[in-house]
Amino acid sequence: MALMTWSSKYSVGVEALDNQHKALMSLLNELHAASMKGKAQEVAGRLISPIVSLAKEHFSAEERLMESTNFPGLAEHRAKHREMTELAAEFISRHAKGDATVYTPLLYFVRDWFTKHMKTEDQEYASWLASHGVH
Repeated sequence: MALMTWSSKYSVGVEALDNQHKALMSLLNELHAASMKGKAQEVAGRLISPIVSLAKEHFSAEERLMESTNFPGLAEHRAKHREMTELAAEFISRHAKGDATVYTPLLYFVRDWFTKHMKTEDQEYASWLASHGVH
C-alpha cells in the first residue's frame, strides 16, 4: 500500500510543479515500501539525498514562479519551505548518525506535511499563477 497517492486535488495547474510533486511522492512511496519490509535502512541512503535534492529544487521552482508574478504570499510560503527544510534536516542528521528509528516518523511527518502543504498552501498560489498565465 502506497504512503501517498497522487490526486488531482493536489494539482497546482503547473505541469512542472505537479511532476515534481509526483516524483517526490514516488520516492517517498519507495522508502515507505522498503520500511514496511524492514529494509528502510538498506535503501534510505540512496533515497534520502534525492528526496532532499528534489524537494529543494521544487521549493526553488515554486518560489521563482511566485517571484516572477509578484505573488503577495511569497514571504509566508518561503517561510513554510524553510521550516520544512529545517525539520527534514533533523531527520537526515538522525539517519546519518545511524538512528534506525528515524524512518517511520520521517515518512509520516513528510506525508502529513506534504499533503497539507499541497492541499492548502500550494493552492493559495495556484489560482494566482493561472491568472498570470503560468501553466
